Amino acid sequence: MPTVSAGNANVHYRVNGTGPGLVFVHGTGFGAEGTWGHLAENFTDSRTVILPDFSGCGETTDDGGELTVEQLAAQIIGVIEDAGDGPVDLVGFSLGAVVSATVAALRPDLVRRLVLTAGWTRPDDAYLSNHMTTWKATRGDAEAFGRFGTLTAFSRDFLAMIGPEQVEAIVKGNQPSEGALRHIEVNLRTDIRDLLPKIEAETLVVGCGKDHTVPVELHRELAEAVQGSTYVELDSGHVVVFEKGAEYVELVKGFLLKD
Repeated sequence: MPTVSAGNANVHYRVNGTGPGLVFVHGTGFGAEGTWGHLAENFTDSRTVILPDFSGCGETTDDGGELTVEQLAAQIIGVIEDAGDGPVDLVGFSLGAVVSATVAALRPDLVRRLVLTAGWTRPDDAYLSNHMTTWKATRGDAEAFGRFGTLTAFSRDFLAMIGPEQVEAIVKGNQPSEGALRHIEVNLRTDIRDLLPKIEAETLVVGCGKDHTVPVELHRELAEAVQGSTYVELDSGHVVVFEKGAEYVELVKGFLLKD
């Protein structure tokens, strides 16, 4: 597994496929494989798929200190520069969307096309800040942490569809790890509104109409802040990459592979 030094971190990433670079950036607590592993093979026939784990996930290591969105963006920039030459397509989910937008704003030379999924621009929305604060407050009770995260990450319809056994499996996999708690702190602090006008890449913003983690109004606000972006809203809870995996892949491939 390749590793690149970026700031105070040694960032691990995986590479598969052939073609122009396509980087998938994961969200809070769950690493690249947990977020994107089930979808990545849909792109490897025409893209070199790059799956980095930033600080707090996978085998990426750092000093364990406070994280900022700029540090996480620097880690993704380091991976892009290390993995190949030329710009990449960049797809981010949740916190990964915030990080990807930051990368595109700070280094427009590295991003061809940009997909921002279930993202946001600011930490001062009352629902978002209370959600993250409540989630963090359950850190001393692993079951409560997992149940709260699961309850808000998926729509009611999806939880009913998958049934109790799979719901319990998701709860057990959603743990208050050190990485997850560090990412929640980033969510509570990060404001990228000043960066968004600097994005030059053609951008698709994907909203989730049943999102109970990041309200869909914040997805729409993100789209409005990125000049010339295209906005598409799917009938899904926050974790659209699982709830509507096939539909999401079709949407993203249509945007990235249209020429």
